[in-house]
Amino acid sequence: MTNINGVNDGRIRLLDGDGLTPEQKAIYDTVVNGPRGRMVGPLRAALHSPELADRWSKFGEHLRYKTSLTPVQSELAILVVARHWSSDTEWAIHADIARAVGLNAGIIEAIRRCLSPSFIDSDEALIYDYARQLLQTGYVGGDIYKLLHQRFDDVWLVELTALIGYYSMVAMTLNAHGIPRPQNSRESLLPIGSELSRLPELGPEVLAAILAGTDLSGIPAARPAE
Repeated sequence: MTNINGVNDGRIRLLDGDGLTPEQKAIYDTVVNGPRGRMVGPLRAALHSPELADRWSKFGEHLRYKTSLTPVQSELAILVVARHWSSDTEWAIHADIARAVGLNAGIIEAIRRCLSPSFIDSDEALIYDYARQLLQTGYVGGDIYKLLHQRFDDVWLVELTALIGYYSMVAMTLNAHGIPRPQNSRESLLPIGSELSRLPELGPEVLAAILAGTDLSGIPAARPAE
């Protein structure tokens, strides 16, 4: 759909900088002049409800830029969310960012293909499985939770969990309204099936190595999800 007050092929009007109400324009200006630098993703739909968009923008900005997670940790968790919900637009945006902040390209590709990533960093392996478990079951097993809690404080765990929940809301919004990917992104999550993507769990050898504090680099990876 294209409209004088919106742009580009969404299932609803996707509001841009022109034809906005004063309330919408104030939020739009805040977003494009903030750390995001542009109106992108679900905010293009949320802007129909200025109060919602204002609170959404502030919440997302905090989780994206102001938590105690490193950029690599955040983007890894977001990619697990994008893959779980088969959100092509969320993937397109955040795969680019993940590469830019230094997440290993092999890990990105394994998640895209629903293969078991080959982790060197044990914290990244645990973040992957924490997000995977929470998304697939609504729960996190005691072993993974305990291992992460030994490494990070309460604030970090609360923020990681909130990040996973927030980007699930983002993915649902992008998928439901058919919000297109940025035109300059070549990243793709395709093919996308009709069911939720099933990412594989960490193998027992990975958990054993983490518990023993040994190197993960020699553990085989790229097992297809069952």
